[in-house]
Order: sequence, then structure tokens, then C-alpha cells
Amino acid sequence: MVTARADVTFDTAAAAAVAAASDAPGRAADLAAGGAGDRGAGESLSATLAWTVLRTVPDPEIPVLSVVDLGIVRAIEVAPERGTVTVTVTPTYIGCPATEMIAQDIVRALTDAGAAQVVVRQQLAPAWSTDWIEPAARARMLSYGIVPPAARSSLARGVQPLRFVAPGSVRDLHEMDEVLRCPRCASADTERLSYFGSTACKALYRCRACREPFEYFKPL
Repeated sequence: MVTARADVTFDTAAAAAVAAASDAPGRAADLAAGGAGDRGAGESLSATLAWTVLRTVPDPEIPVLSVVDLGIVRAIEVAPERGTVTVTVTPTYIGCPATEMIAQDIVRALTDAGAAQVVVRQQLAPAWSTDWIEPAARARMLSYGIVPPAARSSLARGVQPLRFVAPGSVRDLHEMDEVLRCPRCASADTERLSYFGSTACKALYRCRACREPFEYFKPL
């Protein structure tokens, strides 16, 4: 098996550049200075606080969930002597267009909280699985109008069974494990309109009972 890992470093200068494009000049100056705010010069950002901060960073594609809710933040390491916070992130899939934005949002949030430097590491192995989405996050996803993926513990253990579907079958691998219920009326009388929804990780469905469309977050 061949695995790959890519480390991407974003420092406070990059965060300041992002802030300058969207925030007031005074705000950008604060970021450029380290984003310490009211924190004392000798204080450093703790790992506990860093986790709390990242729970406020929304996923760009599903804003009702944070990057921690999705399980893409794998680890946080703090070096108090340097004021550096290293965040290990596993993207939902390689090539996800939101990956760079997520990294920038992480840098900005932690810089605002007092980190002198933020390093975002991209770890591709083990690959992200929808099993990493927190249970409470699945409930919020459903209330938001997106049917959450079914839990697949076999994928969480790194084991994926090989299954075959007859050519021309109307049911695919994502529909074999469960009946998709409409997030609005809970009817099981649903149909798939497109394998892809607003993003590659979601499929577009329609409820035949209430006639409303909805998206399904495909399990990985």
C-alpha cells in the first residue's frame, strides 16, 4: 500500500494577508502582530483552548458543522516556548476545494486566540471516513436538511468488504445498507435524482411524498 503525506505551513503573515482582504485595517494589524488581543506577552495558547476554538470554525460546505464535528481535525500540538500551534488535518477527500479555505480559517481562528504561529499539517493516511463525524453532528446535519451518512464501523477499522452489483441494478452501494428517509417529512418513499449534489461528497434525492428535494452525504 502506498500512502502520501503533505505538510502545509501557514504562518501569521499569511493570516494577516487573508484578514486584510475581508476585515478592517485595524483587525488586519492585530493579526499581523500575532493576534494576541488581551493575552499577556508570556501566555501561550493551550491545546484545550485550541480545540474549543476550532469547534467554532464552520465547515465551508456545511456551515452548521464545525471542522471538529466532521472529524477532519486529527491532532493539535502546542509548543509553548515558541507560541506555535500545529494542527493535523485530514481532508474529506483529495482535491476537496474547501481544503485551503479550511486551513486559512483554522489559522485565523487560532491566531485570533493568541497563537504566534499556526502550522496546518495535511495527513492523508489513514484516509478520512464518514465514521469520524460525531453523533451530535449527524443530528444537526439532518435538521439542516442533509441526510447524514450511515455509520460504517468496518471502514473505521480500515477494512472494506468487496461487493458486486449486477449491471443495470437500480440500487447502488450507497443505497444497499439503508432506506433513505426524507429529512423534512421522514417518508421512506424517496428517489435519487443525481449521484452528485451541490458537492461531490453529496447526492441529490427527492421525496415522492412531500415532493421536496434533499441531499444525502455519501458514506466513505
